Amino acid sequence: MLFLSVLGREPDLSLAELKAKFHHVRQISPVLATFESDSTPVLKNFGGSLKFAEKIDSDPVKYLKNLPEGKITLGLSDYREKKSKLLNYKRILKRSVRLLPSENGVISTASAHHNQLGEKENRVELIFTPVGTFRSLGAQNISSYKSRDQLRPARDAKVGMLPPKLAQILINLCGPLENNTTIFDPFCGTGTVLQEALLMGLSAAGSDKNPKMLEYSKKNLEYLKNSPRFASEIHLDYTLAENPTDATADKFSVLKNTQNLAVASELYLGPPLSSIPSAEKLERLKSDEKSFILAFLKNLAPQIPSGTPLTLAVPAWLRENGRYSRLFLLDEIKELGYNERKLSERPLLYYREGQIVARDIILLRKV
Repeated sequence: MLFLSVLGREPDLSLAELKAKFHHVRQISPVLATFESDSTPVLKNFGGSLKFAEKIDSDPVKYLKNLPEGKITLGLSDYREKKSKLLNYKRILKRSVRLLPSENGVISTASAHHNQLGEKENRVELIFTPVGTFRSLGAQNISSYKSRDQLRPARDAKVGMLPPKLAQILINLCGPLENNTTIFDPFCGTGTVLQEALLMGLSAAGSDKNPKMLEYSKKNLEYLKNSPRFASEIHLDYTLAENPTDATADKFSVLKNTQNLAVASELYLGPPLSSIPSAEKLERLKSDEKSFILAFLKNLAPQIPSGTPLTLAVPAWLRENGRYSRLFLLDEIKELGYNERKLSERPLLYYREGQIVARDIILLRKV
């Protein structure tokens, strides 16, 4: 079956997430990609896509006429370069139709979400593309992301806060996973990666060097498991290290009885910066970060099975030309027993406009 993704703010990262999970992913415009899947994809598990949609083979009018009786709430999004004049569906269908206003011919994610387009039979968004017409399967649940990010009982802005969307992307970039896979985050912080793993139907295991972060993770995960909004989505459990664990030197006790494993984590991104670092300071930052990452990977290698996928967010630093200076570690990483997994020809960077320290996503596999 052919499906459509409306790509998120970082299209390269969105495409890589799709390639990790689906077949024949093809970018058809700057903001659209098609992919094939044997089953209907679940949008709520994909942080990099704003909408999913399914190809319809019939004429749009015929499709709408076959909907159940009753009022139709209709959104129309036209991504074609040469937009055709959209039909007057109210007149053609001869039934009650509430047509949603669009901005530049496209229904926004917020409007699609709040109007439940694609979530009920008579709440429809048709998406016109260069390769055909698709019906929306739903839009990103903005309210849910906000709730499970901002309503958690334990948050700490000083250590940085990983967005739930990015946590989902990190997990998905590990590739196809068995249902009994455990997502391991050795720098679990306040537990965002663990939280998203549980909501995606996976087990989770976490450790951290900071005892306060372990306590924060525990509070947040217990809140999630007991929340009326999220408890029904969680079917597996999590394991947290009982004691602080130095990821560069200690044994990871939480991995003792783990079978299928994937590692998804945001590593230490270095000190917060309010301005672009000088060339001299940048070299110090890179040297410190490089030593830290390599020590962690060396310590981890003998503790995880061959074939284990790793998705790691490491820092990249903004330069005066507007580009980001990245760490290049592949030669050293190969010597430690890891291979690179390639899902994109371009760097997978996640950042806000003007952000000094970006997240650079690297993909590895234990040999």
